[in-house]
Parts: sequence; C-alpha cells; structure tokens
Amino acid sequence: MIVVGAGFTGLAAATELAERGIDVRVIEARQRVGGRVETQVNALGDRVDTGGQFFCEDMPEVTALARRLGMPFVRTPVTGAFRIQPELSEEEAEQAYAGAGEIRERMNGLDPRDPSIAGLTVAAWLDRQRDATWAKAGFHSMIEGLWCRSISEIPLWYLVDNDRRVTNEIPELQYFLADTMQSLAEALAAPLGDRLVLGASVSRIERESEAAVSVLTTIGRFGADRVIVAVPPVSAAKIAFDPPLPARLGEALAVWKSGLVIKVHLRYAQAFWRAAGLSGMVIWRDPHGLFCCDTSRDDRHPALTVFIGGPLVLEWRDLAEDVFRAKLCAHLVPALGPQAAGFTAMVVRDWTDDPWSGGAYSDLIMDLNAYDAEAVLREGAGPVQFASSELSPSFPGYVEGALVAGRIAARKIVADCDIRKVER
Repeated sequence: MIVVGAGFTGLAAATELAERGIDVRVIEARQRVGGRVETQVNALGDRVDTGGQFFCEDMPEVTALARRLGMPFVRTPVTGAFRIQPELSEEEAEQAYAGAGEIRERMNGLDPRDPSIAGLTVAAWLDRQRDATWAKAGFHSMIEGLWCRSISEIPLWYLVDNDRRVTNEIPELQYFLADTMQSLAEALAAPLGDRLVLGASVSRIERESEAAVSVLTTIGRFGADRVIVAVPPVSAAKIAFDPPLPARLGEALAVWKSGLVIKVHLRYAQAFWRAAGLSGMVIWRDPHGLFCCDTSRDDRHPALTVFIGGPLVLEWRDLAEDVFRAKLCAHLVPALGPQAAGFTAMVVRDWTDDPWSGGAYSDLIMDLNAYDAEAVLREGAGPVQFASSELSPSFPGYVEGALVAGRIAARKIVADCDIRKVER
C-alpha cells in the first residue's frame, strides 16, 4: 500500500493502515512532513507557524490527537477591543461584524442544488442582497479572507456546500500549539519510521491491474497493490496516469484552483496593543481579504500574524521587501498605532503557486456546474483512491478535515481488504 503525500491526510491514512497491520509506505515530495502546515525560524530564533495553525474544541480529531501526543495548547489571546478598517466606532464595528455574519448565515440557509442559484457566483448573489453597504463589505472581506479567492470566481452552490461542513460554534481561532502545528505532524509521522520516504516527487502512477500499481518518483519506482493520492486536487492533477484516468475523474480533477494567501508573522518587544486595550485583531473592509490577530505564544513572545488572502495577494506578492514592509505598516499603523511599525522580526510565507501544495489554505471548485466533482474524486478509479482535506465531509480546508479524510480513506482500504479475505 502506498500513500502519496505526507500532509495530515496522508499521515492519518498511513498511521491508521499501519495500526491495522497493513504494510504501507508514504512518499513525500518535500524534505519534511506536514504539507500546508509548516514551521520557520525567525531572526530571533523562534519557531513560528507559517502554515496551518489554528483549531478549536469543536474539531474533535485534531484536539484529541494533540492531547494524545502531549502537545500543549495556547489559547489565542483575544482580550480587548477589535478594530475594523477603515475605522468605525466600536458600536458600528460590532454592527458591521454582526451584519456580515447575518449574510453568511442567510447564505448557508440556501440549498446548493436550488435551480434558482444555479450559475451564480458569490459576488452575483451578494449584489442581489439588500443589506447595508458596510455589511456587504464585511462579508466580502470575510469570504475572500477565509477562502482566498475572489468572490466573483467562487460558485455560490460550492461555497454554501463547503461552509455548511464547517460546523464549529466556538471560534476556530481558539487555540494553536505551543510547539507549532508542524510538531504535531512530526509526532504523528514518527512511528512510521523508514516507511516514510521524503524528497521523492511523484510524476506518474501506472495502474497495471486492479491489484497492482507502480508509482514513479524522482528517486525510483515503488510498487503496491493500492495507492491513496493524499494531496490537494490541483497537485493530484499534475500527476500523469497510465492508463489515463476515466474521463469523469479527469474532469473532476480539472475544476479546482488553489487559494491565494500570504501569511506574515511579526514579532514585537512588547504587546503594545494590550496596553491600549486592544486585542490585536483587525478586520479590514477595504482592502478585502486582509486580517490580523494576536499570536503571542506567551508574554515573552509578543506577536501578531497578518493574513493576506484572495486577489489582494496578487498586488503584494512581487513587491520588494522594503516596499512590502512599508505597505504592511501603512495598514497596521492606522489600526493599532505607530508602534505597529516597530516589529523586531518578520517572516513572510507566500503560499501562492507553492510547488507541492499549489496554494493555501485549500483548493476550491471554480466550475459553476461541477456539482459532482467531489463525489467522483472520492470514488477513485480501481486501485487508485483520492483523499484530501478538500474532500472531507467535515471541516474541509482545515487540519481537522485532513485527518478525517485520511482516516476515511484508510478505513475504505481496510474494508476492501476484509472483503477480499472473505472471498478467498
């Protein structure tokens, strides 16, 4: 059994298979595990999350895994007032936040298969709503910040279907890990030992029969009876298949695009925003897709993290470092004060066009009519299965969803093996 990809989906599938006594090998293109979860070291020597980071108590798989592996939680600091930019009064800010939430709730009340919304993008639907301009602007920024694509591209039916699976009632920013989310991936991978192969990019998968597959990589060929392609759909679409995948499956892989996001970690000498009674959280109505929050691990590591998501990324990603820094400060200072420009270390992670993930936080369906693309991918083709956070029945696009998707794929393999044993 081969699992392609050592993100949380692949690791969850592989560990479950190994625990069930199935011989499994994981092949990963990077020289590390974690996929869209990643750690970098800043100029002060701090290990910081530059990829997926947050989770909450309503995400049972990731919280249980972190507790089982002894990973200490950090409660994300949220005490104090949040700011909305361009600036609003505290009362107006609360109304704007509530108004955006009301639009999102109304959207989630729609039936994804309702013929009346067929062919609509999120932008087209939003334009039809009679809400206040400021509420629409808040919703617009919220969606582009979370899904990291323009609302003029995202099919309304897809966003409704996707958002319904994100079921947490506790805010998803509730926790992060003191040792970084990367450390959780490393701990999950550790029992695999030499069954984990790093630095092996998969270029081709050959299906020799219903029970024989060859996986061609940059370091050689690996054979198995089954394979789980546990990478995002855009990345899976780059793999050559021989014979070619069934037409429906190839079409289902082709309708996805990766999210656009830049994550910026800023380290400060002091949490100056707290002294001013602020939480460090800033939501920008304009430009859309810009968000900031406090990610201080403790009082000795004051930090803010800024997320740049959606089309805004295309305006920022090619800027020279000094121009990028100046542009960032030009947004932070009006929201948090002049001390916001005095960070002592900055780590910028541009996930756009990442060679192995495509982007972040998730791939999205961009075809207005591709209603069955996820179901087709879940079916797979003979000995080839597809699994990723995007395909999860719960929390797609999150670490939680990745764990769920990996375990579902593994259990399908186990069930098939049991059936074969009975038939024999």
